[in-house]
Amino acid sequence: MTTVLSGGADPLISLTGVSKRFPNGTLALDNVSMTVPKGQLLSLIGLSGSGKSTLMRHLNGLHKPTAGTVKVFGVEVSSASSKQLRDVRRNVGFVFQQFGLVGRATCLENVLSGALGRLRGPRYGVWSYPRTLRREAFDHLERVGLAPQAYQRADTLSGGQMQRVAIARTIMQQPQLLLADEPVASLDPESSAQVLELLLKVATEDKMTVIVTLHQVELALGWAHRIVGLRDGRVVLDQDARGLSQTDVMEVYRRVDRESELLATPSTPAAAPITERQRA
Repeated sequence: MTTVLSGGADPLISLTGVSKRFPNGTLALDNVSMTVPKGQLLSLIGLSGSGKSTLMRHLNGLHKPTAGTVKVFGVEVSSASSKQLRDVRRNVGFVFQQFGLVGRATCLENVLSGALGRLRGPRYGVWSYPRTLRREAFDHLERVGLAPQAYQRADTLSGGQMQRVAIARTIMQQPQLLLADEPVASLDPESSAQVLELLLKVATEDKMTVIVTLHQVELALGWAHRIVGLRDGRVVLDQDARGLSQTDVMEVYRRVDRESELLATPSTPAAAPITERQRA
């Protein structure tokens, strides 16, 4: 297993021996150790329930590990003070599967809302924001290819356009770490590629660390710098995406190991042959 670090820089994220057992007994993470440097696009892959979302929630303190340590920006999240935790969360941006936009608001106002953490008091409408922030928000929309839709209601956009607005809003927050949980699950292939291309540009051009959970292996291979595969809460793959094939990555999705399959296979000559349908 290869852990990828670029340039020898101090890691932005460090997990050491992290395990998480929920009150119902479920072991969601099992002795996970990994580091993530600044400016890397890392794709988390694995079956549903493999621990991907649980791992992401540890990075901003939504979950605390049962064992081990989680450090983000040099802060041990599980033991951080309230102020330290607020500072960490202020520097973590989220992109969700369901976009989270205010449908009746314009695209520009949705992006501007990403700057609320930098302002005092509530804001009502585009013109209640300082001119410099309006210019900044427009620039972000231009960057994601949606400047012509700046004053269009968000609920009139396509799914792919909505996700690009959501990314522009997150960039407006000026985070150091961007977490994207299944951001392309509801999108068509073309829109999915556009969103992943945008996330890669954010990582490489802004030197922002991006962690994205994906089920689409081809997208992970095509756009991520690094792929980490989880199975039953354990890291079973951690490699540079450039050195991986689709066959390598699909190994993460095996539900049982081959040794267990062999032990469970009947050895008597009378056993019925496996049909092609059963094999599939």
